Amino acid sequence: MESGNDTQISEFYLLGFSEKPELQPLIFGLFLSMYLITVFGNLLIILSISTDPNLHTPMYFFLANLSFVDICFTSTTIPKMLWNIQTQSKVISYAGCITQIYFLILFAVLDVFLLSVMAYDRYVAICHPLHYMVIMNPLLCGLLVLVSWIICILNSLLQSLMMLRLSFCTHLNIPHFFCELNEMVQLACSDTFLNNLVMYFAALLLGGGPFAGILYSYFKIVSSIRGISSAQGKYKAFSTCASHLSVVCLFYCTMLGVYLSSAATQSSHASAVASVMYTVVTPMLNPFIYSLRNRDIKMALRRIIGVPVM
Repeated sequence: MESGNDTQISEFYLLGFSEKPELQPLIFGLFLSMYLITVFGNLLIILSISTDPNLHTPMYFFLANLSFVDICFTSTTIPKMLWNIQTQSKVISYAGCITQIYFLILFAVLDVFLLSVMAYDRYVAICHPLHYMVIMNPLLCGLLVLVSWIICILNSLLQSLMMLRLSFCTHLNIPHFFCELNEMVQLACSDTFLNNLVMYFAALLLGGGPFAGILYSYFKIVSSIRGISSAQGKYKAFSTCASHLSVVCLFYCTMLGVYLSSAATQSSHASAVASVMYTVVTPMLNPFIYSLRNRDIKMALRRIIGVPVM
């Protein structure tokens, strides 16, 4: 088989969730609602943090970045799916598919990096409280976010360029609602060994590495909290990282659930349904988790919408 990109391939077909016409309005309404909640919820978090001087701290700086990335992550897939349903078309161009893969990988991995940076921030705040503002200075915070962006941009660029070397034959149907990297590699009719090698190595390094950092941070946090004598002190220390821990569990559990379900059923349709959890549901729930469990965020939101602060 001749390697390289097949210039005759100009478009793919996103099969989505269902072929039944009567279900399309329901799917459109459901995903439009979730998308709008995600965008407005995360925008409110960003607006609250940017307008309230009390929230100009490292923890909320990272949270604002996470909210921005969640908006971008969801916007990579949902608008295209809604457009396809509205126009009754399943087509996505070859260039559009590669572009979608690039931004999907970029923002998904960036989510992981930001969650690990936020875990480090909580580690410093609880284990080294007297030196917190010295260690987590504006320069370090900016560098942590900048380095995360650079690494994720280079990784997504590598993965996208690796896709360009693949040839595609006649089977152009993608059993998903977006161009998912693994599904695209499986559709190729040329040798995919190098693509799989790079894909799994990057997943292990850029997914497992930050996760190990999160586990280490929380191991040190738990050890530090256990050393606090009073129950009130333990509760106060744990409450500062409860929201972040909830988001980490939600993100990693849904990601793990997606790949375990797809491996168990070998069904692409089941994988597409399961992937909704981390591509749509998790970014939608993040603002609720942080706002409902965080008094400072709730007060800032009340000021924005004009509700008197008690």
